[in-house]
Amino acid sequence: MKTSSKKLSRNLFIASFIIPTFLFFCLFTVYPVIQALQKSMYDWSGMSENSKFIGFDNFKDMFNDPIIWTAIGNDYFLVVGKVIGIMLLATFFAVALTRFRLRSAGFFRAIFFIPNVISVVVIGVLWNFIYNPQIGFLNAFLALFTGSKVDITWLGFPKHTIWMLLPPTIWAGIGFYMILMIAAIVNIPASYYEAANIDGAGQWSQFRNITMPLIWEQIKVSIINIVITTLNGSFVIVQLMTNGGQPDNTTHVMGSYLYRMAFQQYHFGYGAAIGVAILIISLITTLILQRIMRQETIEMH
Repeated sequence: MKTSSKKLSRNLFIASFIIPTFLFFCLFTVYPVIQALQKSMYDWSGMSENSKFIGFDNFKDMFNDPIIWTAIGNDYFLVVGKVIGIMLLATFFAVALTRFRLRSAGFFRAIFFIPNVISVVVIGVLWNFIYNPQIGFLNAFLALFTGSKVDITWLGFPKHTIWMLLPPTIWAGIGFYMILMIAAIVNIPASYYEAANIDGAGQWSQFRNITMPLIWEQIKVSIINIVITTLNGSFVIVQLMTNGGQPDNTTHVMGSYLYRMAFQQYHFGYGAAIGVAILIISLITTLILQRIMRQETIEMH
């Protein structure tokens, strides 16, 4: 009888955590997805009570919309650029602050992490100022080497503006992933590196054969997280720095184009279809990445 009572109490305790979480998940994730799927089947302004069922016409229009393909290309450009930039720099700084035993390691950790506690809005405004053609820091810095005033409109070139979004997004993400890498590296037993030193292995050999394999799980999680947050969250920085896809709609990402179509041009059904496309693209990309990066986990003994 006591065993049965303990089992019931245990199950009730577990359910008290699972059920509220499940309800919140259904309310704030499942229900919005279902609503988006439903609205994507309608021609609706988002403001009127009248809506017309049009089936998959919104999705058909997407395939013929050149801005959509530009937005998808920009999304993946930012994904590749951020994964390479953030992971290389975050891993480099993590190794430097742990393996080289710098005296001011704690100070540098704090400095690198500062962008992660700053609002994305503040980051966008800050980098807009840096790129400002008249009073921006970047032009002023270049003027020190040219001897004359530099007046480059960094965010005004249709073919190159998307490149200018990489520095602020990489800068904003390095600190968080550096901390993840540091946490993984400090858990590697020092005896592994001591044995490698005795065998005459250099720093690069130790990194390639010890550090990388043992922090691979953290690297994989970091890459997937960067991909998901980029595909779903690049809208804010684009909206702030390029005024929502300018110049000439060349810097749109899927999120910014969704905002424009749904909340500025009032094609809410089309915007919902773009939202569904973002979900599908994110899921497919994540599944492919997990497949590509799958490898046997190395355990420390």
